[in-house]
Amino acid sequence: MLELFIKRVEKQRQIVLVEDGKMVEYYEEEEQDNKNEGNIYIGVVKDIVKGMQAAFVDIGIEKNSLIHLKDILEKKDEKKTNMKIEQDIHTIIKPNQILLVQIKKDSNEKKGARISTHINLPGKYIVLMPNTDIITVSQKIENPKEQERLIKLVSEHISKGNGAVIRTSAEGKENEIIEDIKRIEAKWENIVKASQNHRQGVPRQLYKSEDIVEKMLIDFAGKGISRVIVNDSLDYNEINRIKSENQEYKNLPILVKSENSIFEIYHLEQQIEKLGHRKIWLKCGGFITIDKTEALTAIDVNTGKYTGNKTMEDTVFKVNVEATIEIAKQLRLRDIGGIIIIDYIDMQEEKDKKEIENLLKEELKKDRSKTQIEGFTNLDLMEMTRKHICSHKD
Repeated sequence: MLELFIKRVEKQRQIVLVEDGKMVEYYEEEEQDNKNEGNIYIGVVKDIVKGMQAAFVDIGIEKNSLIHLKDILEKKDEKKTNMKIEQDIHTIIKPNQILLVQIKKDSNEKKGARISTHINLPGKYIVLMPNTDIITVSQKIENPKEQERLIKLVSEHISKGNGAVIRTSAEGKENEIIEDIKRIEAKWENIVKASQNHRQGVPRQLYKSEDIVEKMLIDFAGKGISRVIVNDSLDYNEINRIKSENQEYKNLPILVKSENSIFEIYHLEQQIEKLGHRKIWLKCGGFITIDKTEALTAIDVNTGKYTGNKTMEDTVFKVNVEATIEIAKQLRLRDIGGIIIIDYIDMQEEKDKKEIENLLKEELKKDRSKTQIEGFTNLDLMEMTRKHICSHKD
């Protein structure tokens, strides 16, 4: 059973997704947080930095945003993100040129936002990718026949010049996907019309992406969120608005409880408090540690108190198995994004490494974020990436 808790206290909002009494996703929002990821703008090119093959673009927010050449050129393959580019950025764009762009990563204290001309508009069943012919399927849909059916269905109903990523929620659907394509394409047409009516040389926002709660309800449409519990009329009214626009949630109950009692259910305060812990103990007596740096997140696996009663290899493997399940859970729970390096306890058998890698892939299927496992490096470190669900300042 999935339940959504939204607690608003003064200028902070806490959002918790609970499954069978256990917290599986947690987000915090401050009122002053200026989250723009996913927003679409008309921007004006200011400075071109040849040595970086990049340019600074004024999109009308506090800091100029950065765009790289690869995010301007036509996208050829959704799966290839590190293709070698021979072109010079000066031959592609010029100062004062107008660009239609989307924020891919929010700004922070040190850097402006990262932007791209590769637009993604998420719907319930597809993510529309205008100006490309790429149609691909979520890696979580594994049945080849279903993949083929979905690609054929979307190809037949999407407009020429548009591509799509078919989401996991599309599995088994047909008419719902067709309606979703129409809805998202209409939204895109409105954005294009607005971009054509802009004042020359004046940057402005054309589209604001959904907030985290609306994204969650869209992502879990049809998956059975049984109720939403809030403590504030603002969130109550917002959920009712989303309900009115989504048939799947027309009967979704919304409970309003007092500020002090909302997180008493399932002892959520205690579960939230543990998110600040660097060390997480495993049932067997081993533990993992999670250390976030500016460049990456390092996760270390340790045997701790566990000595086992069989061979050393069996002991190591058991700890690594429990650690893998916990790591996948913590990545989702803490919304850890970017490069992630896992230092497992050394395993001698290649079959054990393969089992751990396969287990990690299986556990990450529960995560609605995009993940990519690169496998064990030559130093026996597991390398992977994960995309934030909610944009962060760090």
